[in-house]
Amino acid sequence: MPRRIVLLSGLFAAVVAVAQQPPIVIDTDAGSDDFMAIAFLLTQPGVHIEAITVVNGLAHPEAGARNIARLLELAGRSEIPVFAGRNQPLRGAAEFPAEWRRTSDELPGVKLPPLSRKLDTRPAAAYLIDRLRQKNRPLRVLALGPFTNLAEALQREPSGAATISEIVMMGGALRVPGNLGDGGVFKTGNKTAEWNIFVDPFAARIVFRSGIPIEMIGLDATNTVPIKPDFLRQFESQARSPLGRFVAEVLRADRESIDGGYMYAWDPLAAVALLHPAVVKTAPVHVEIRQDPPEEGRTVEAAGKPNVQVALQADRGEFMRVFLDAFAP
Repeated sequence: MPRRIVLLSGLFAAVVAVAQQPPIVIDTDAGSDDFMAIAFLLTQPGVHIEAITVVNGLAHPEAGARNIARLLELAGRSEIPVFAGRNQPLRGAAEFPAEWRRTSDELPGVKLPPLSRKLDTRPAAAYLIDRLRQKNRPLRVLALGPFTNLAEALQREPSGAATISEIVMMGGALRVPGNLGDGGVFKTGNKTAEWNIFVDPFAARIVFRSGIPIEMIGLDATNTVPIKPDFLRQFESQARSPLGRFVAEVLRADRESIDGGYMYAWDPLAAVALLHPAVVKTAPVHVEIRQDPPEEGRTVEAAGKPNVQVALQADRGEFMRVFLDAFAP
């Protein structure tokens, strides 16, 4: 069989396999790496994104929802509904640094079309509760921020956990240090937590104890996939599609972090792993979430039946290949 036919048949088989998976709900805090992850999924044939919920995290939920809707306009996918969540964690008052939140709200240096539709006024948790009640329609969740939205829905509809076939999440740090001090902006004695879990550790504990199958793409894996200046140069030279040009703008806007050596493919790795599980190597672990200072938000290995598949390594070369190919014209 000619090589071109073999490649095309392989691509067709991959598209069919993806299309047979349950639809995806993306829960995001609308930071720069979230946009990269969502843009990647929007390029993938056969991927059914059913809705996007915006959680309190890097962006404020209302601003983040507007920006996500504008990204969907750019992609020609305005039919995907977007829901904003509550403006605070379920417990406590932790939040990302104000400077980072302002950047995520305003997206300086990034061009998106104006918003041409009214956003749904239902809170994210209300949408999720309604969706989780549809037990005959399983879904997957890609969780790219704190777990506030999903935990609030599970608190009010615990049996809805059975509707979720899988959560692939970006968050946590099991056998490596946390990242609260990256960039020197946030001063803390907490050296163990990762940001997404730190902002709402109570919500994370609810989800981790829910019985839902979870794949945790934490710092153990993302630390092996740094975004370096060479990645930016290669991306700019290859990505010519509209979504590719958008991601290039996002990367250029994060140039200080890239040059400083503290930007990694956090959410993009989770999005790629959702569709290409072999890009990470996982191990079954029982993970508990510490709730109290000085380790609030720490994801710690504990005795008990495994409740999480933890990604401990990632294949940077394969990640780059898959991610770059998605944005090639």
